[in-house]
Amino acid sequence: MYDHKPDDLSDELEKQIKDAAEAAFDEEIASVNDQLEKEITFALVGDINSGKSSTVNALMDDELASVAPEPGQTIEVGRYYYTEKIVFVDTPGLDDVVKKNSEQTMKFFRQADVILFFLNAAGTVLSDGEMKVFRKLKRKNSNIIFVLNKIDAVDPSEIDDIAGYVKRNTDVTLPVIPISSRDGTNIQELREEILDMLKKNGKDLLFARHLRDKSPVANKWIYAAGGAAGTVGLSPIPGSDIVPITGIQVTMMVRLGKLYDKPISRRRAKELAIATVVGNIGRTTFRQAVKVVPVAGSITAAGVAGSLTIALGFAMKYAYENDLDVDVDTIMSLIPKYYEEPKVPDNENMRK
Repeated sequence: MYDHKPDDLSDELEKQIKDAAEAAFDEEIASVNDQLEKEITFALVGDINSGKSSTVNALMDDELASVAPEPGQTIEVGRYYYTEKIVFVDTPGLDDVVKKNSEQTMKFFRQADVILFFLNAAGTVLSDGEMKVFRKLKRKNSNIIFVLNKIDAVDPSEIDDIAGYVKRNTDVTLPVIPISSRDGTNIQELREEILDMLKKNGKDLLFARHLRDKSPVANKWIYAAGGAAGTVGLSPIPGSDIVPITGIQVTMMVRLGKLYDKPISRRRAKELAIATVVGNIGRTTFRQAVKVVPVAGSITAAGVAGSLTIALGFAMKYAYENDLDVDVDTIMSLIPKYYEEPKVPDNENMRK
């Protein structure tokens, strides 16, 4: 069983870690709970039979919208609720956007968190009608992702050229994601682009926790936390990095818990924060001593901070995905499985 209070953990250091863990936990819980009260609106625009319904179903890995077997089946603005907080708003086709009775449709587009603009890679990409609609939408809302669908029906060597053509003739800052809703090609890439867009409005977790496959999202968050911890670990002042790194790790723990719908408690977050800092880096003496050597010590400490945070994240992810208890003993036993010891730079070479 793990020793929760090692002899070499000073009372002052333990207090710093606990305080940092509590502050980070309270801040992130408030942010997460606020996010989960929001709503996400996806607006779908594109010609009839551009694959909107089948893409939504593939995106959520669920049967949400009916797939039209014949042209013209979507005949009015449709609201498809995946949950009470996530809604997909579909329109009959491009013509509806430019008609005089489309004010209600434009309202949806103005308020949308994400506009998925569908293009048929096997058809006439960026027709006059599509360009007219794009220009109108861009003035109302720039949260647009071009979904270049049906790439399974074109020569693979042409896909990049078609995507480049869309960028050059619309807005190079807007993402263009080539997909096939039929065979699932690049659906995960589309999910990631949506998550990046939603993150700007603080709604990425709300979307991510409803995805069936949460693993890619968890991986991205874990590596991001590891990168942030590594940056903090470059601080040349001994001990100055422990508090911010604790904050980064606790924030990651809270988000992973919410992602897998298994929230971590404040007490457990504090216990894991203390155990992580002193249990897998040669105790606190390592962190203090490693920075005695200028430059090389800082690089090593940064590597430790990043690697340890990543190992903590993947240990928790494994526990969540395998229905294990997320307690100190379990996580500490899993961390070595994912921890990679950072390479120590050669001091002689560092001085050259």
